[in-house]
Amino acid sequence: MIDYTVLRRNMVESQVMPNDITDRRLLRAMGEVPRELFVGEAQQPVAYIDVALKIAKGRLMLAPMQVARLIQLARLEAGQTVLEIGCGTGYASAVMAQLAGTVVALESDPALARQARQTLASLGQGKVKVVEGPLEVGHAADGPYDAILISGSIPEVPDRIGRQLKDGGRLIAIIGETAPGRITVFTRLGNGLSARDHFDAPVAPLPGFERAPSFVF
Repeated sequence: MIDYTVLRRNMVESQVMPNDITDRRLLRAMGEVPRELFVGEAQQPVAYIDVALKIAKGRLMLAPMQVARLIQLARLEAGQTVLEIGCGTGYASAVMAQLAGTVVALESDPALARQARQTLASLGQGKVKVVEGPLEVGHAADGPYDAILISGSIPEVPDRIGRQLKDGGRLIAIIGETAPGRITVFTRLGNGLSARDHFDAPVAPLPGFERAPSFVF
């Protein structure tokens, strides 16, 4: 029988901690949230390998190291409200709920949203609210947010999503139309967003954010 508690501890100690993840609250959360429950039964034995895992056609759950880097850059604090765009089955939202106040988990795929609700409910995770809708629109109804995390690569941040961020809030996205993209932190300063690049991240694109094709004459 697989001891997932041991695998979870090894993930934190051998993958996450050696890669400049220093937030002790985040390390503790990743050591507690059972990642194996957020994937199909056949994938559970490899849930703690540092690779992205397929959760639906064209959709991947981010690798543990990518999840850790994105969340650490968000600098979450207790009581804050966070939006995750493209929550998939809800793993990153479950981790962030250990650090923040409320997490709004947006998903466009009804089957993934249903799986996220079921798994989060089974864990007694009432701080995560799973909502369905187009990812590229965001979810203004519960905003503005202290932080927004976009769990997949996109070519650019749509203005309507940027406007859902509080003044001084941070939006973490992987920007790039080809792999690898760059993990970028956007900070709202008044009416605008400042941007700072951090790490390369070979992450699958999220649906709905594709640029409209340009006309060639």
